[in-house]
Order: sequence, then C-alpha cells, then structure tokens
Amino acid sequence: MGIACSDVPDLDGIGYRLGIPYESVLGHRGLTHSLLVAGALALLLARWAAGSRASHRQLACAGAYLFACTASHGVLDGLTNGGLGVAFFAPFSAARFFLPWRPIEVSPLGVARFLSHRGLEILCSELLWVWLPSLLIGALGFLMIRRSAEA
Repeated sequence: MGIACSDVPDLDGIGYRLGIPYESVLGHRGLTHSLLVAGALALLLARWAAGSRASHRQLACAGAYLFACTASHGVLDGLTNGGLGVAFFAPFSAARFFLPWRPIEVSPLGVARFLSHRGLEILCSELLWVWLPSLLIGALGFLMIRRSAEA
C-alpha cells in the first residue's frame, strides 16, 4: 500500500491527455503532489492498512506511514533540477516550490526520451540520491527492529 501511495501523485499525468496545462493547480506536480492530498489519502486508507481491530496507536502509525509514502513523492520532486516546482500547499496556494538543494536529475517525460543516454544519467542520479539512501534507511530500520526483538 505504501508503494501505491507513493505513486498516486503522478496520476496527474492524465491531465496531459485532457489538455490541462502543466502550470495549472490540476497539472503535473500540482494538487496531487500537495500535503493536503497526502494527508487525505492517509486518513482514507489508514483503517484498511492497519486492520479493522487496530488500536488508535496502530491507526496513527499506519496513517503516518501512508502520509510519509505519499508526501515523499512531492519532496523528491522538489529535489529535482527541472520543471516548475511542487504545489505543496494546493489548493490553498498555487505557488510551486523547490527545495534549496536539488541534486536529482529531472526525468524526461516520455519513454523514447528516457531510453537514451539521458535516461542512463537519470538512473544513475536516482540510484545515488534516492535508492541508495532508501536502502540504507531500510537496512537501519531492519537492524533496529531485529535488535529490539533480541533484547
């Protein structure tokens, strides 16, 4: 469910086919990338993720996890070096933001452009700035859980 939530923000790609301009609040990196949508989705799915007999603590943990998964997409987009920025506060503000540090190469739209030398540069950038840190955080979490189970 976390993986699905992290993909939800890019459902705004449908807007290209519907003629919605990129810079619109409904365009790419607009409303679906906002913290409001991340929170709403987490609230909607937390009960299902935690199970029907979940305690309040389990519900809160599931909601926080799903929020982090969904919001992480916009945060990672805010770390890229291209596009118009991310509408983190949509629909309350149409302003778009990047984070101060932008090390991730922006991915080209379209499969043909991705399957090129540029696509290889993108993959290397994401490997370094997204996948490697994610694997390290996951391994650390695994070790912490394992250590607490042994204690």
